[in-house]
Amino acid sequence: MKKSSKSKKSNTYRFHERVFESDSTYFLKLVVVVLLGTLWLKFSAPVSWVGFTIGALPLGLLLGFLIVRAFEHHQEDRKIWYAVLLVVGVISYFVPAGIII
Repeated sequence: MKKSSKSKKSNTYRFHERVFESDSTYFLKLVVVVLLGTLWLKFSAPVSWVGFTIGALPLGLLLGFLIVRAFEHHQEDRKIWYAVLLVVGVISYFVPAGIII
């Protein structure tokens, strides 16, 4: 008697990228996050409050964090947007941009 040998088939699963949003939606979010990161409320004369000297307030960063938290459902996406906000916010602090009071 001859034993029939079954050839082992390897189960290869094809992973497809799940697209949650279109490229134009992603780009629009990127533009909004960058614009929010550049929004600073700068004072023409630094304000002293409780012993701290404050030259500017990052209003766009604070608003951006709230908006990203409210509208992004996936944690990985939120981390990316938070990183973009922080980098743009820190860079735009040294650039003469923002609302000056």
